[in-house]
Amino acid sequence: MTRIRTLKPNVTREEAIQQFVSGGLSKLFRNSAFGPLRSVAEFYLPFRMFRVRIVNRGVTEERLVALDAVTGTLDLFQFDHLPSDAETILIETRNCARPEVEAHKLTDVVIAKLRRALYSRGFFRVSDLEIIALPLEDNLFIPYWLGFRGAGRNASVTVIDAVRRRLEGAKVRRIVEAWILSGQEGAASAPAL
Repeated sequence: MTRIRTLKPNVTREEAIQQFVSGGLSKLFRNSAFGPLRSVAEFYLPFRMFRVRIVNRGVTEERLVALDAVTGTLDLFQFDHLPSDAETILIETRNCARPEVEAHKLTDVVIAKLRRALYSRGFFRVSDLEIIALPLEDNLFIPYWLGFRGAGRNASVTVIDAVRRRLEGAKVRRIVEAWILSGQEGAASAPAL
């Protein structure tokens, strides 16, 4: 078991199950394509927090962002403030990925992602751009719900962000699948419904 600090989830297990089995045409498609929902498990991804200072056209802006520490490929999480003790919990779990990317490499990725975002708003809106990202001490874990589907030998996983209440795409699924296949402690230990 690993002891981690995570944001408190906004989605309960029951709400996640409800979202995984939601009705209508999407349910029919999911069940025929991937099979019925077999189990649901909690999962936690490590994110590195950064305090960022952006100077653009003489205007200084400060932000708090977090980037996944497993691959550095997910979208940035943005925060209004550092999460307080009331917004986080300490837990022991086997269902968490390990940080794989070093803080100094993540710093470069954060700067590149922010630069790309600023330039995408308009090339001519950027002048004398300077971005400084300082990594903060510890990783903060983000909670997710995993829905395992399948029939016979076929299996698939669907992922819900338990903070933002939304289905995640292929990038998060690939991280989860790699974690399961790696055989890390606790990987694929999802309780049945």
